Amino acid sequence: MNPLIIANWKMNKSVSESLSFVNQIIDPLSKINSVKPVICPPFTSLSELSKVISGTNIELGAQNVYFEVDGAYTGEISISMIKELCSYVIVGHSERRTYFKENDLAINMKLQSVINNGLNPILCVGESIESRTKGTADQVIGQQLTKGLENITSLDRLIIAYEPIWAIGTGQSASGEIAQEMSLTIRNKINDLHGIISKKIPILYGGSVKSENIKDFVAQNDINGALVGSASLDPKSFVSLVSESQI
Repeated sequence: MNPLIIANWKMNKSVSESLSFVNQIIDPLSKINSVKPVICPPFTSLSELSKVISGTNIELGAQNVYFEVDGAYTGEISISMIKELCSYVIVGHSERRTYFKENDLAINMKLQSVINNGLNPILCVGESIESRTKGTADQVIGQQLTKGLENITSLDRLIIAYEPIWAIGTGQSASGEIAQEMSLTIRNKINDLHGIISKKIPILYGGSVKSENIKDFVAQNDINGALVGSASLDPKSFVSLVSESQI
């Protein structure tokens, strides 16, 4: 499968800044056909960007979603509000788990909502530095997958992002070998839970990814792209990263 490069802008860029960014990358990315680029801007930019990228090879995703369809949930955004604007949704990012105390049950409910509405969920899993030091990374990620995928009957649209918490925004990325080892662990766990479809699920690496190291990851057998943070905030940097992702 072609590499999937997903830009997670997090809490960055106004609507005008988002438009300026995308207008700078449309032409250079149109020349790259073997990589699928996806932008996950803030909710506020989704509507305008969906108009600008129409007819291009760029797709859009949301950074989060609430599992209820509508109701008295002040400040939340439901899947029905974004499903006309984007194709992907990030679920269970470590920053949501840590700062907003999202647990496996909430993540599972969000995942079900995304899948049931025909969008592609990007389920994030990853271990802390403490878990890696103790040698319990496999167990931590296994639990995240088991609880996150509970009662999920269709995995056709599922994407997994392996993001070691100790590598997110720190400048310290996992080696290609570690990322491959953990991606294979993820694939094997999904196989235990759901069978042979595990071979078809894209697994991305995330954690201080940049154009200088992306080839180390996409060259691995069980890594199918990247979830990119800070390196996706500059248009030239993002174009370079997508270009370097070509296998």
